[in-house]
Amino acid sequence: MTNFYSNDQIIRISKGWVVPILILLVWEYMAHQDPSHAYAFASIEDMIKATKETWATGELPQSLNASISRAVIGLLIGGSIGFILGTLMSVSRLVDSIFGPIYHLLRQVPLLGLTPLLSLWLGNGDPAKLFVVCLSAFYPLVLATYESLNQVEAKYREVGNVYKLSRSATFFRILLPAALPNIFTGLSFALAFAWLATIGSEILFNAGAGLGNMMMNAQGLARMDILIVVTILIGLLGFGMNFVINRLGDYLFRWRNTHKA
Repeated sequence: MTNFYSNDQIIRISKGWVVPILILLVWEYMAHQDPSHAYAFASIEDMIKATKETWATGELPQSLNASISRAVIGLLIGGSIGFILGTLMSVSRLVDSIFGPIYHLLRQVPLLGLTPLLSLWLGNGDPAKLFVVCLSAFYPLVLATYESLNQVEAKYREVGNVYKLSRSATFFRILLPAALPNIFTGLSFALAFAWLATIGSEILFNAGAGLGNMMMNAQGLARMDILIVVTILIGLLGFGMNFVINRLGDYLFRWRNTHKA
């Protein structure tokens, strides 16, 4: 049977579980030390029961679907617009001079600072949440696309001149392929920001379904078991999405020596 991991990789992965297991043991110990700790420390048994309860009522699957859908839609919309604008700013000095200053100005404003404005303009429902997620994906994709295209080495551009390619042909056949690995790195950042913004927007605009809304409801009901379950789930989903997109990048750009030794 083929081994997918070497002994060194197995040891390295095992080391990564030491701290989480220790934290889990300490947490379980504190949960059973004193009944008064139940408010701050939910036992593993209680968390399992809370998971089953919220899944059976439909609250957890509905919240999962809402949050993941919101993150994906926001990434697609905001990332696509960001890629287009970053490309136009890179290839056109006019576009860069018009949109560059306002882009760099707005991206310095924390998304939390826009909450009062968005509440007045869009309310506290899904439109405001989606707008925040779109912005969180938009900013890194503009910057990653703009910088990646501008940093393509001059020798690649010279190839287009040698073959007398048109401007559009040079872009699609030379510049874009050369910049794609770095743009994809920007996409991985955009995904991480989109996921964080999804949960944050659901907490700030506490209306409708979502894992962030579920956390706020659990806090109001003093349900530490549900609160911890949702927090762990958010972390696992974020880790999983980051893992998938990194593996996808390794596959698509496997010709680059980007793997760690």
